Amino acid sequence: MIPVINDEVLRYGWMTEREVADIVAIAEMTPGSLGINCATFVGLRTAGILGAICASLGAMVPSLTLCLVASYFIKRLKENPALEIIMSSIRPICFGMIISVIATLGKSTYIIDSGFKLNFIIIGIISGIFLIKLKWSIPKTIVLAGFLGILIG
Repeated sequence: MIPVINDEVLRYGWMTEREVADIVAIAEMTPGSLGINCATFVGLRTAGILGAICASLGAMVPSLTLCLVASYFIKRLKENPALEIIMSSIRPICFGMIISVIATLGKSTYIIDSGFKLNFIIIGIISGIFLIKLKWSIPKTIVLAGFLGILIG
């Protein structure tokens, strides 16, 4: 969802690349799905409450419809070998999409005005260590990153 959100918001000039990265970060911290949260924030920013409602519905209806149709066919074709091949092919595609998101958000977060933001990189590395190596929960890691941002950001 992040590359799609990024492309759409930047294409129409609703926000800057930096603002999109901030919206994605806020949407990740709030309860609910990333796509709906981002749509709500962007809709609110561009057209007020009515924009937030319309953007939220616009983000929900297509994916809900596709999920309902897909679940019908997946349940019906559960033992089909072709479906199993398709489902196993999804993993590398998802991996590529994750790498694309990392590159896009990394550029807007860590490279500002043609220079690296060393303090942001340090915060990212420390947060990653606490999250992955020390098995901290995501809320604890977000608080840590916020504290580090206040301290060295």
